[in-house]
Amino acid sequence: MRRTSLISLPLLLISASLFAAPAEVKVAVLQNKLDHPWALAFLPQDQGMLITLKGGQLKRWQAGKGLSEPIVGVPKVWATGQGGLLDVALAPDFATSRKVWLSYAEAGDDGKAGTAVGFGRLSEDNSRLEAFKVVFRQQPKLSTGNHFGGRLVFDGKGYLFIGLGENNQRPTAQDLDKLQGKVVRLTEQGAVPDDNPFVNRQGARPEIWSYGIRNPQGMAMNPWSNTLWLNEHGPRGGDEINIPEKGKNYGWPLATHGVNYSGLAIPEAKGETAPGTEPPLFVWKKSPAVSGMAFYNSDVFPQWKNKLFIGALKEKDVIVLNVSGNTVTEEGRILGDRDQRIRDVRVGPDGYLYVLTDESDGQLLKVSPSGT
Repeated sequence: MRRTSLISLPLLLISASLFAAPAEVKVAVLQNKLDHPWALAFLPQDQGMLITLKGGQLKRWQAGKGLSEPIVGVPKVWATGQGGLLDVALAPDFATSRKVWLSYAEAGDDGKAGTAVGFGRLSEDNSRLEAFKVVFRQQPKLSTGNHFGGRLVFDGKGYLFIGLGENNQRPTAQDLDKLQGKVVRLTEQGAVPDDNPFVNRQGARPEIWSYGIRNPQGMAMNPWSNTLWLNEHGPRGGDEINIPEKGKNYGWPLATHGVNYSGLAIPEAKGETAPGTEPPLFVWKKSPAVSGMAFYNSDVFPQWKNKLFIGALKEKDVIVLNVSGNTVTEEGRILGDRDQRIRDVRVGPDGYLYVLTDESDGQLLKVSPSGT
């Protein structure tokens, strides 16, 4: 399997850019005055979309009607630092169950917090989440405000994946008795599957699917390979794309392409690689601070076919990558002229790209190629 890295081809990738010019996309601002939105999920039958706000509100946006009042029944969130209300996902059987899944930062008893996940039933009038049930809690709770992860992805095979940060406690990503720095796999009902890799292993959490993850911020199913892809923040440098596979170790903090924010080496790091760990599929030597990610598999805009769109919080743009099998090359950036942190990126059922900007006056953007 050939892996193409931004580290080795920076000049080629820049000169080959097809999307670098802001004029090459058309942007419509559908909604502003969103207070640090984090994620969105599309409701069926033109009912709009659900949007999470990090401070703890879930709202519905609908074309021609705008933003709803906060939906009642959302659990209390720990809105501190990077914590708050995080991802939202509709259950695969939403048409009949009306289940809406949420991830969020939940307070513990000692002033620290961890990621929690649960679901409730969205009322027929879309105004309430009824009988919200927590089915997963990150244990132990170690975060003082950092690295919650929180992305939710249903794989279409009956399972839910949850990306979890290591709460800025580096060694925990390697500890199988802890849920920090892991990808977790549950059933669509929130139970632990019998075929998870560490089921019945003494001293290991049965929820764990893969480990050695720092702070996953984007996660999606690759529609061409039907595999889960994940992006994660490195420290100072070394943001990565990985394909988290059953039982495998993705290296953090033993292997990293980055250094500490002080400029010093990560104390536990053996280098860019370490024995028994998986190398990243793709790595940025300079961290864009990657966020939400979406594969483009629609026929609406053929020029975007086989593209992967990833938001950037620090570099304030959307990264456009070409995907061919497991070979990834960066083609350029869009939306950088807007100078806004990009939090979430999704492909809508209409084939357009939808983007949330992470600002106090955050926006919901609808994006298409120029000339459309």
